Amino acid sequence: QVQLVESGGGLVQAGGSLRLSCAASGRTLSNYAMGWFRQAPGKEREFVASIKSGGSTYYADSVKGRFTISRDNAKNTVYLQMNNLEPADTAVYYCAADPMGYLPHLGPVSWGQGTQVTVSS
Repeated sequence: QVQLVESGGGLVQAGGSLRLSCAASGRTLSNYAMGWFRQAPGKEREFVASIKSGGSTYYADSVKGRFTISRDNAKNTVYLQMNNLEPADTAVYYCAADPMGYLPHLGPVSWGQGTQVTVSS
């Protein structure tokens, strides 16, 4: 069982940047597809970005050109660089580890506990 811990969330003004990190333990992530999802109050959890073990990346249309997902297998960590943030990006951001490689399609994954991102206008 892989354990995931997100960090890097916080309060930022519109147009600002944040970098989220997802550190894993219990398993080596190099063979996992990894993803970021987010959930705003009163809304369902939605896909944000994913990266396969081979490095292919996928993004939701709403974040293309602003967010970048990357991975450092040596550090067992996945990152989400978020630039030009908008108030609509406000949500709890969750990291997901997918051993089967289905992401961006959601199959059985392990979740982190989430980190809050708040963007003020």
